[in-house]
Amino acid sequence: MGLMIDIGFGARESSIPAKEGCVTVTQVQPLEREEGRDVAKAWAHVRTNLRRSAGQRLFDQWLKPVVLIDGSDSHAVRLGLPSPFLTQWVKNHYAERLLLEFRAVLPNVRSVTLETLQDAEQRVLRAEPAAAAAPRKEALAAPAERPSFDPRFTFDRFVVSTTNRVAFNAARTVAQPGVPMFSPLYLHAGTGQGKTHLMHAIGHAFLEANPGATAIYSTGERFMFEFVQALRNKDTLAFKTRLRSVDLLMIDDLQFIGGKDATQEEFFHTVNEFMSAGKRLVIAADRAPQALEGFEPRLVGRLGAGLVADIKPAELDLRRAIVARKLKDMPAVDMPAEVADLLAARITTNVRELEGALNRLVAYASLSNEAITIDFATSVLGEVLRTSQRRITIDEIQRAVSTHFEVKQLDLISARRAVAIARPRQIAMYLAKRLTTRSLPEIGRKFGNRDHSTVIHAVKRIEDLRSKDVEIDGAVRALMRTLEG
Repeated sequence: MGLMIDIGFGARESSIPAKEGCVTVTQVQPLEREEGRDVAKAWAHVRTNLRRSAGQRLFDQWLKPVVLIDGSDSHAVRLGLPSPFLTQWVKNHYAERLLLEFRAVLPNVRSVTLETLQDAEQRVLRAEPAAAAAPRKEALAAPAERPSFDPRFTFDRFVVSTTNRVAFNAARTVAQPGVPMFSPLYLHAGTGQGKTHLMHAIGHAFLEANPGATAIYSTGERFMFEFVQALRNKDTLAFKTRLRSVDLLMIDDLQFIGGKDATQEEFFHTVNEFMSAGKRLVIAADRAPQALEGFEPRLVGRLGAGLVADIKPAELDLRRAIVARKLKDMPAVDMPAEVADLLAARITTNVRELEGALNRLVAYASLSNEAITIDFATSVLGEVLRTSQRRITIDEIQRAVSTHFEVKQLDLISARRAVAIARPRQIAMYLAKRLTTRSLPEIGRKFGNRDHSTVIHAVKRIEDLRSKDVEIDGAVRALMRTLEG
């Protein structure tokens, strides 16, 4: 094994032009002819020169992991990298440059080969004394982009319903190994509806299935900032290389680059690069591609060329399921069902606000050593509950149901038992239980002074029918959208 050591080269230097596309190669007069030592010293100088010419970021990203495998033959230099992906990238971009650099120091070098280090070779490097191993361990750490994805945002923690199922399934498909079925995947939804959760989940699943892969997660705003910085520093090549060389690129909140012509131009070429290479590209924004403001038509066309999936606002059932899922992660929290229902029914703005209200309620209960009750929740979240949603009344529910099923509102509170009347009545009772905080006896009184057991029967009956009858389920969902809208 050759050593990766940075040592000075006490020799006279002069600059000679390199091959087109390369920065200056430094000519150094050879000082010694001891084969192994000579190659090791040359490699140290080549690394120093590459760091200076390529720039620190590009060097750290791709060239730092390269190690000298064998320095016994100064005619054929063997270099190694820790993964096939890195090996291929350096071959494609730096094979000729490395040969030129070595020949500038050792004119008798005829070839420079790049190989993927075997597991055994890497174990040998790790097993050597700490003083020598420390720099090698650092070099062997792949410079692959591996963002710190939020551990809370995984696929198994994402609550699925009809409002987000297409986006969820598309995200899981993109994360699977092999050639992606579509690229880009474009997710759009309002604030706090789960776009970022899905993007982090894609990152987790993709890197788990492909340990040697690389990924970048960024926002549109950060993309713009880094691009502008690269322009100012005259370092756009490193910026382009860093983004376009990864296996998975995810850009969140793309709408922020609207009206930024230069940034859009760069992003357009990045999208083209990923599409032509068949690599994974995931984009998220707060609206569909065609609705983006300040975007060039050709970029809008590229964004819509893959799969566009929207996430609709969470319906009541989904909000209930989200609260239940969050409470599973809080086994020590004792929250009555009526409080969970209150949160789900009243906080409809977005999922993020719902989760924030739940966390706030739990924290206040813990800090004040209070039991979580309806009164306590109302006290702690009063302002949130008042501003999040107007109160839906049973009268509104009865009007909406009578309009939908084309029956008279008086029929819903009458004693008539015909199916054409009884079924809408049961749906109205079900909605009253799900969308209001009224007690069962109160609901019964609003429907012709019926007993609370009648309301319970109606709720259970509709719940059962929703799982079996598509028309009933569709009617309930339509009514919920109308009433919550």
